[in-house]
Amino acid sequence: MPLRSAGRVRDAVHHPLFARYYARVSVTAEHRMGMAGVRRTLLAGLSGRVIEIGAGNGLNFAHYPSTVAEVVAIEPERVLRRLAVEAALRADVPVDVVPGAAEALPVKSEGFDAAVVSLVLCSVRDVPRALAELRRVLRPGGEVRFFEHGAGGGRLMAFTQRALDRTLWPPLNGGCHLSRDPVGALRDAGFALGPYRRTLMPEKGPTLPTSYCVLGTAWRPGHEEEPAE
Repeated sequence: MPLRSAGRVRDAVHHPLFARYYARVSVTAEHRMGMAGVRRTLLAGLSGRVIEIGAGNGLNFAHYPSTVAEVVAIEPERVLRRLAVEAALRADVPVDVVPGAAEALPVKSEGFDAAVVSLVLCSVRDVPRALAELRRVLRPGGEVRFFEHGAGGGRLMAFTQRALDRTLWPPLNGGCHLSRDPVGALRDAGFALGPYRRTLMPEKGPTLPTSYCVLGTAWRPGHEEEPAE
């Protein structure tokens, strides 16, 4: 399937300076912080059609297993999207990089067997709306794989995270927030939570406001399990 990421579209977000910084730091983190291993664990065993929300510079693409038939990767930021296209060309599975926002996914309902959200819920503008869209595009029983950072630590760290969220952190870091609760957000959006584990990144070294991460699985309930409207 041809890539559709080219063209003069209006970008949902525009953070070119942060995007260039993130592209460098994320590549370094692959080995120095063990992110490559996290990505392999995150994606292991996936199959069928997969949608990835906020693909960034496409570092997940190299770790998708051969059982995946197609990845549709949504990335709203132009600099990162261009890098994701380059990564898609090197991937072993078909990857289609598409512009769009998590709150308004440009794909049909119930078209995907699985979804991946990786370090993206911290920066979406409207988390409930984004997760409602994720439910819409997953087939009933479809799986969500997530790796996110968020709130953690004791009172002092919680205060620090909230204070940074109210001041300089989001504008300097592409809209990122430190004190969100990704597990609670998935639960509130109606997903059934599977196994998940909390971890520190990096596992060794200083504990930072960004260090509190969670890796896990959730599902969109089947039709018989959906709550009545």
